[in-house]
Amino acid sequence: MDKHLQNKTPVDRLFASIATRYDFLNHFLSLGVDFYWRRRLVQSIGPFPGMRVLDLACGTYDVGLALVNKEARIRVMGVDYTFQMLVAGKKKLSKVGRKICPLQGDGRFLPFKDNSFDVVSIAFGIRNINPREKAYKEILRVLKPGGRFFILEFGSGRQRIWKGLYNFYLTKILPLIGGFFSQDRPAYEYLARTVKEFPLASDLARELKLAGFGKIDYFPLTSGIVYIHKGEKLASG
Repeated sequence: MDKHLQNKTPVDRLFASIATRYDFLNHFLSLGVDFYWRRRLVQSIGPFPGMRVLDLACGTYDVGLALVNKEARIRVMGVDYTFQMLVAGKKKLSKVGRKICPLQGDGRFLPFKDNSFDVVSIAFGIRNINPREKAYKEILRVLKPGGRFFILEFGSGRQRIWKGLYNFYLTKILPLIGGFFSQDRPAYEYLARTVKEFPLASDLARELKLAGFGKIDYFPLTSGIVYIHKGEKLASG
């Protein structure tokens, strides 16, 4: 086992505890809007034949599957820190053969050669990486020159959305319902806390620029509940 994976973190234990119920809870607690969010991410990526994609924090492979369903002639490497998440999604991989390759790994210490991927994506996972700067450095290393990095992530909970109704749902209702169905309320209290503490979209864009990405852009979905961010490894990078 990779030495970086030997010591289990509280976040890893948290996701391991909800892995078997993760898909159901994602769809239920978002009222199914998460399908739309991932579809917009795939549209932004624009998969083409021969594309090599690294999907970090891949969970149960929803992003990878959406990419392969859009363009079958691509290869996706799905990496997640939590082994139980990879196992929970294994049955879904039978539909796509070997187009998605799962690997347990740490986004801060990637086991890939330089300039290996056309695209790196991460959906609802960048909040859980600390420090993010280490992951950015590795992502830039494994991206090909001109390769693109996409983040699909919740907007900062410091925003007031729908006159505060969303904020109330995030901090009060979601931990209650998520905790009831998962039998792990701390997992959803953690989710609410990390969303609340997450940078504003403009601040995350500055973070990406400081890390060395170019051609940075971002846009909101569902009134800013989530954002898609994009950065590029410049040809001289």
